[in-house]
Amino acid sequence: MKISKVEAFVLSDKLQESFFFSQWEYSERRICIVKVTTDDGICGWGEGYGPADVIKAGIELITPLLIGKNPIEQETLWFEMYRKTLDYARRGVLSASISAVDVALWDLKGKVLQQPVSVLMGGQHRQKVVPYATGLYFSKSNKLTQDLADEAKNYVAQGFKAIKMKVGFSIAADVEHVQAVREALGKDIKLMIDSNHAYSLREAAELARKLEGYDIEWFEEPVSPEFYHQYRELRSKTSIPIAGGECEYLRYGFQQLLQNDSVDILQVDICAAGGLTEAKRIATLASTRGVEVIPHVWGTGIAFHAALHFIANLEPIPGRLYPPDLYIEYDRTENGIREALTAPAIQMQDGYIDVPHSPGLGIEIKEDVVRHYATEILI
Repeated sequence: MKISKVEAFVLSDKLQESFFFSQWEYSERRICIVKVTTDDGICGWGEGYGPADVIKAGIELITPLLIGKNPIEQETLWFEMYRKTLDYARRGVLSASISAVDVALWDLKGKVLQQPVSVLMGGQHRQKVVPYATGLYFSKSNKLTQDLADEAKNYVAQGFKAIKMKVGFSIAADVEHVQAVREALGKDIKLMIDSNHAYSLREAAELARKLEGYDIEWFEEPVSPEFYHQYRELRSKTSIPIAGGECEYLRYGFQQLLQNDSVDILQVDICAAGGLTEAKRIATLASTRGVEVIPHVWGTGIAFHAALHFIANLEPIPGRLYPPDLYIEYDRTENGIREALTAPAIQMQDGYIDVPHSPGLGIEIKEDVVRHYATEILI
């Protein structure tokens, strides 16, 4: 069995209503996915996180390395892709190209061997995962505080046990928004905040100090990902756990976070940081320091299910008879591609999502949906 074709697709969906966070505005969902097919006609699907057109170009760069190779030797193929890009892309978007292909190879391998990806990764430590709703972005509404509180109540009504909201607007506005959302949620729902590195260390420390009374589960990306020492210093200034890693790539980048004691929670994005192959290595690094891993997830059902299998395989730290539940990020902002692309639909029951037991990622890709959203005309 050999790889016969690698196809990258850029999918685009214009949003009905734009939304924004501390860095920029979203008016379009633009996502790169990849299909890897064997000469036997078996295919696997993957996804990259980042600028879709650049990821597609990166996939096209590494495709010649893959054609004719055995797809189930994914670690060998991972190293060849990494070596090809090492001289000019040690960090960043080409890692997302490798990630997309790697996820597709795991999906393909699972289908060939008729096993779920999480079983092939070593086994399932858990059968279900707690999704937390990612939403509560900024808008141009003249009643934003009330809108955020109403949105939070809606997530609770849907059965979510945890919710993440955006901060980074300004310290005063953030405090107002968090206070309103906490009051809307009550004390039993977990609440996380994410500033997308909007603040200086001084500002982040001030915001953390003002929010400590609102029972915040973690403060995500409080400062620039370039400043590892500032992450470490902020941890010493607040009781709120500090999370980060969405902007790191490969085990080497995450080693910097760990060696500098920068975070309480490591947030590897499987579709950017090197795929499932590298994410498993990163999790091993984190386990040597007892650091919790909660993946960052953004995109389609492909990315979500890759994270679901990864979390199922994560070793409990610390080990005990009844280990705590683990979280998976579940983006709830507008995304027609996410809602239509994969089957079966993601279903939450009693605040949990089950880990799939079907081969591969456990999903089917609707190729008519790929054609509908593709930026190039497909036959």
